[in-house]
Amino acid sequence: MTTVFQNLRGDLRLNEPLAKHTSWRTGGNANQFYRPEGIKDLAGFLSQLPEDEPLLWLGLGSNLLVRDGGFAGTVISMSGTLQQLTVNGLTVSAEVGVYCAKLAKQAARAGLSGTAFLAGIPGTLGGALAMNAGAHNCETWSIVSNVTTIDRRGVIRVRKPEDFKISYRHVEFPSEEWFVSVTLNLAIGDAVAEAEEIRALLKRRNVSQPTNQPCAGSVFRNPEGDFAGRLIEVCGLKGLTVGGASVSEKHANFIVNEGTATAADIEALILLVQKKVELIQGIKLVTEVHVLGEVA
Repeated sequence: MTTVFQNLRGDLRLNEPLAKHTSWRTGGNANQFYRPEGIKDLAGFLSQLPEDEPLLWLGLGSNLLVRDGGFAGTVISMSGTLQQLTVNGLTVSAEVGVYCAKLAKQAARAGLSGTAFLAGIPGTLGGALAMNAGAHNCETWSIVSNVTTIDRRGVIRVRKPEDFKISYRHVEFPSEEWFVSVTLNLAIGDAVAEAEEIRALLKRRNVSQPTNQPCAGSVFRNPEGDFAGRLIEVCGLKGLTVGGASVSEKHANFIVNEGTATAADIEALILLVQKKVELIQGIKLVTEVHVLGEVA
């Protein structure tokens, strides 16, 4: 039964196609889709949801594969909302809907150092926090001072990094809580040098990654001491296809939607790449992307 919400602000939709909200441009419908206007609205919405309602928090939809049967629960979208960003001395405070690239550029303009790597991460701060996103030997949680979380009853808490178990591309939460904002401690930098570093990072990304095709970022974690892309490439798997999905010719750790891929095509290709790399190289690649939802 659909919940009737009181005093609701924001955008609430039923049976929303998630292909519109994921960077792979695939996936079935969400039973319910909500984009709040602010943190107070989000707290009110959560407090009225049934306690057993499945929840999926969504930023720009990168690093995520939603199966073709969709998500039998509520999707909470941070895209286009919760975008407050302030710089105060060496401290940057931002809500989780802020795009990673925007934060990197604004910090650089303020003459701060430490966030340039975020410019190459195609998502929001919420996603970067949830998976400890990183690039160029830098990771999100290395610059975190504290985070603000919300639980499914709408209760707000401020937590320190030591409240979480943080590792490579993985963050363990203390309970059912989700990030709503973060405070970063940065260092003094040179605005011109930081801007140049960001331009160079983005140029390398555009040259080496299929940024002009629907994809979800790196599919697999890098094994210790090696690179997933290298392992896939030496196995001769660039260009390998399943249905409308293919291993990128530009970067082997990217799977692209050639225009007609279903989520099932992409998931089958992920499993095929894992199988072939393990058979040839003896290494089981671990996925970096999250796969969820119902099979059609």
